[in-house]
Amino acid sequence: MKKKSTSQSAPARRSLGEGGFFNLRVLIASVFCLASVFIALVGAGLYLGSSKAQAQPGPGSAAPAANSANGPDVVQLVGPVRSDQHLKDLPYIPPGPQILKPLRKPYEKRGASRSQTPGLAQFESLINGMLQPAPTMPSPLLTFNGISLIGGAGIPPDTNGDVGPNHYVQSVNSAFRVFDKSGKPLTPAITFNSFFAPLGKSTPCGAGENLGDPIVFYDQLADRWVITDFANPQDFIGRDMPPFFECIGVSQTPDPTGAYFRYALQTDPADPELFGDYPKFGLWQDAYYLTTNLFRGRSFEGVRVYALDRARMIVGGPTNAVGFTILSSNRNRTGLGHATTLIPATFRTGDPPPAGQPEFLLAVNADDDRILSGVKGWLFHVDFVTPANSTLGVGATHDPNALITVSPFLNAPGERVPQRGTVQQLDTVGDRMMTPVVYQNRNGTESLWADKTVFLTYNGPTGIRWYQFDVTGGTFPDTPVQQQDWSNGNDGLWRWMPSIAVDANGNAAIGYSVSSQDQSIFPGIRYAGRRPTDPLNDLSQGEAIMTVGRGSQTSDDRWGDYTMTTIDPSDGLSFWHTNEYYRAENENWFTRVGKFQFGPMSTLGNISARAFVQTGDNVMIGGFMVQGTEPKRVIIRAIGPELSAPPFNIPNALANPTLELHDGTGALIASNNTWLHTIIGGIITSNQVGEIQASGHAPGDPRESAIIADLPAGNYTAIVSGVNNTTGVALVEVYGLSPETDSILGNISARSFVQTGDNVMIGGFMVQGTVPERVIIRAIGPELSAPPFNIPNALANPTLELHDGMGALIASNNTWLHTIIGGIITSNQVGEIQASGHAPGDPRESAIIADLPAGNYTAIVRGVNNTTGVALVEVYNLQ
Repeated sequence: MKKKSTSQSAPARRSLGEGGFFNLRVLIASVFCLASVFIALVGAGLYLGSSKAQAQPGPGSAAPAANSANGPDVVQLVGPVRSDQHLKDLPYIPPGPQILKPLRKPYEKRGASRSQTPGLAQFESLINGMLQPAPTMPSPLLTFNGISLIGGAGIPPDTNGDVGPNHYVQSVNSAFRVFDKSGKPLTPAITFNSFFAPLGKSTPCGAGENLGDPIVFYDQLADRWVITDFANPQDFIGRDMPPFFECIGVSQTPDPTGAYFRYALQTDPADPELFGDYPKFGLWQDAYYLTTNLFRGRSFEGVRVYALDRARMIVGGPTNAVGFTILSSNRNRTGLGHATTLIPATFRTGDPPPAGQPEFLLAVNADDDRILSGVKGWLFHVDFVTPANSTLGVGATHDPNALITVSPFLNAPGERVPQRGTVQQLDTVGDRMMTPVVYQNRNGTESLWADKTVFLTYNGPTGIRWYQFDVTGGTFPDTPVQQQDWSNGNDGLWRWMPSIAVDANGNAAIGYSVSSQDQSIFPGIRYAGRRPTDPLNDLSQGEAIMTVGRGSQTSDDRWGDYTMTTIDPSDGLSFWHTNEYYRAENENWFTRVGKFQFGPMSTLGNISARAFVQTGDNVMIGGFMVQGTEPKRVIIRAIGPELSAPPFNIPNALANPTLELHDGTGALIASNNTWLHTIIGGIITSNQVGEIQASGHAPGDPRESAIIADLPAGNYTAIVSGVNNTTGVALVEVYGLSPETDSILGNISARSFVQTGDNVMIGGFMVQGTVPERVIIRAIGPELSAPPFNIPNALANPTLELHDGMGALIASNNTWLHTIIGGIITSNQVGEIQASGHAPGDPRESAIIADLPAGNYTAIVRGVNNTTGVALVEVYNLQ
């Protein structure tokens, strides 16, 4: 999109950091003189005359074919032009003057009156009652200044960038710059006019007519960089003139400061008056995918979708693109409907898409002032050898392959975002899905992550609608896996301009802009996120501040028009976000680049409890929680006879334990009496003996019990009793069998009748991970005798010991209101226990908070003065 220049006249200089723009008055006078000549050349078709850089078809890239009305079109790219000059050696060519053009919004109703609808009223009610999360989102590890208006012309900057193994490359509308990963600039700001000049005068790309909407991305599959913007001539009053081109550079080596292959692609050679606005790219195994919105003057005509032959471009080969046009409803065609701005999926972490998997594209209808409830999905299959085999969507009009039903939302287009200290409001660009759409294939589960700006209520503020869609097998779902309108607990701030990324561990984060007039907040940069083990439909880690804005934009309403969040390919875990802000009032825009990372997450695992099993209410009960978005495969065991043999030699072992598994509602979902005989029923549908043997956790005695289950997130209870009401010491255990999934075991407990000597209650658990895990361990007794439990014979005064894997006592407690200093406990814990939300309800009960490194731990519960009774031992993860 066209941008407004705020530059002053200055002589041409060698560095954008020193300024460097044409004198606008001189330029206009010159254009007046040359206008008739220029128009004559365009009309005669000489502007697009043959070029030495013109590509020729080569192996694997079919020759251009006659284009059909419905595609696919085969378009030959101009190039490649190979230039071995490094960026720092390119001759400086300043950016041309850029004149403000309104953001092109195909279906916006400017000045339209809004009417409250029942659907919107219901939608608003969903916001009420949201609780503001406790922020645990990590602070930035690094931030540094990117390109400023001094080095990049126009408003808005269209801030974009990506990170590679050793570099960060950032772009704004007229220039890009390479930094090392500490933020040190390695090049000046390189204008796109300079960068694409080697293409020559045959296209606007090489003729110094680059105008913006840049996209920069790192191709981690090839270890190459791709740098793009669009170009076209303008007349003396800033009107766009054909021909319209996308300019593309692909690095020859992994070094983004080095040499590049350069290409140029016409938006639609069959209809050269079509302008390709708001170009967006997606990285896929078989192609670079490019989408643009098509305009003829101010009339929206549809979208153009191209597949670029990636394999040939990364080696600098001549190539063609395969393209389709989906006409808009303005052209009385049904393929697009009221959708606009198709965003192609791109990927960075996880496994690559399966071989032959089509590209995914997402879009939403761009209607203003209507409640919407759908996301449209397209599949693009490209065949560069036989382009006629390529397909996009369904049928001749390229209808979407799917309409995914989502929670109702209201687009947020228009100049609505308030700022501190000014009446100037900012454009939300809320009529479209934002870039990127992130594809991730983790352990065979394929997902798309996407986001956009929405109105939270009829009069604002705006918030971030984000989605996760399960597209395993190349199929769009009927509904999302999860979705949310992020408002940080409905705190009243305006959030917009989002971009999403997902790291190798499944942690998701969104970077965005934030502003408020009521709360006196200048536009700034923040981000929020979630771990895969967090509850669905929530950015549970809360919000962090990347950059505090110090000024408002008073010159124009344009902000954005997009931001970028990406993942560092060198570790798969570091998030990098770039966005714009103002350093001070009455200044021009600046940009900022920031890096952050979710900390390592340790988990509880492989839990157990040992106690004397009695009858009735005094059987042994083990409780545990599965947390995460995927089912967790576990094996639950009830052990008795083995305990009487070496090395345990425990007297009075339960001779024949039986096992029941109940879900969070109390329903029996599985049971077992002997692991060598599977009881089919509930969630158990086939014989498990072979699976139990293969798990490595088969019990050592045939009278013992075991169940393997794939458990979704929720609470579960394992009950151990003796066959025919026999009693004795038994062990209940839960082992995780699917470490590759996102889900974990957490918040464990065991309830039993505590006796004396060897028959006290013992709870065992494991901490897994690379950093210490903060937990609270509790011994509960008196509470059990009161409502709602009403358990008879509750242990009146439980005492608690915590032992490490060597058996050493590392902490103990008798009453949580009195901390016993010693071992790993070095200070009073009463305040921490109260703040944890897990303080026991009776002063006689015990609690310990501990930061435990990876290892095995045992919690022992006894009665003070050898008293006996029913007690509960619990371990809660405080992270």
